[in-house]
Amino acid sequence: MPFTSASPATIYWKLEGSDSGSPLVLLNSIGTDMDLWDGALHDLRRNHLLLRIDTRGHGASSAPPGDYSLEGLAQDILAVMDDAGMNRADIAGVSLGGMIAMQMALQAPERVRRIALICTSATMDRAAWQARIDTISEQGMEGIADLAIARFLSDETVRNQPAMTATLRKALLRMTVDGYRGCAAAIRDMAIDGRLNQIAAPTLVITGSKDASTPFEGHGEHLLSSIPDAQHASLAAAHLAPIEAPTDLASTLEHFFLNGDHA
Repeated sequence: MPFTSASPATIYWKLEGSDSGSPLVLLNSIGTDMDLWDGALHDLRRNHLLLRIDTRGHGASSAPPGDYSLEGLAQDILAVMDDAGMNRADIAGVSLGGMIAMQMALQAPERVRRIALICTSATMDRAAWQARIDTISEQGMEGIADLAIARFLSDETVRNQPAMTATLRKALLRMTVDGYRGCAAAIRDMAIDGRLNQIAAPTLVITGSKDASTPFEGHGEHLLSSIPDAQHASLAAAHLAPIEAPTDLASTLEHFFLNGDHA
């Protein structure tokens, strides 16, 4: 269902699962859309009312030109929650989605019950993201497609699942430059690192043992040391854990959101 946010953008979302289940918002990484979660939906639908959202600039959501901010992206999600009648929810976000989840926990703590931060970080290399913005500005999405796929997936997945890899690459190439560039600017400019100790929502940090983009070292470990009482789970996955380990990810999320642990 489309939703027009306060700033000019139309945000696409879907509400599904158990009407009596606990509300759970699922957020995608940069360069993907809500379909990123497809492999985990069967398990998550049983106990949750799921709100999946195409982040501004992605999927069926519109992609206005200009730099986006993490604050604005969080406001998009909060506005969609309002439109869906969801006052308070658990939030699970991959990569950029995890950054948005942290921003939401800081920006509107009363709306956030628990957060699961999946293959994400609060500290990224500004110069590297500016270089990526410059590349797509000059060459289009083709200029970063190979780099992105190599960062998204393990070599094993690329080798053993060529059809899925090709589908992911085609979706990336269909993105507008404005959409990717806007969200890349939000990552480049995010300023949440110094505020992580203010996150009050119970937090689970999920890292991928094959993740080359936001590995445990320097990224997951920093979140764990900075967010009060954060828990940790490690999955055998590269950056896009919902694709590489959907069942294990769903089980880990279920334990945390329903029981408060990840056993």
